[in-house]
Amino acid sequence: MENRTARLTILIDPRKKQIFEEICASQDLTPSQVVRRLIREYIIEHADGRELPEWLRRQPASDGGGAG
Repeated sequence: MENRTARLTILIDPRKKQIFEEICASQDLTPSQVVRRLIREYIIEHADGRELPEWLRRQPASDGGGAG
């Protein structure tokens, strides 16, 4: 299973951030859940033959928890 201890800091236009947070809230998701899902999908799509662990290839029913 994933170890949720790494932090990723990004810079984003404040207007895009506000819209993103509003959409996440309207779907009852945290921005962190959405970003983790996007990263997982990106890795799977662009693995280019790289061996991925089973836990990463599985699509979870829910992104799970972790600090938002």
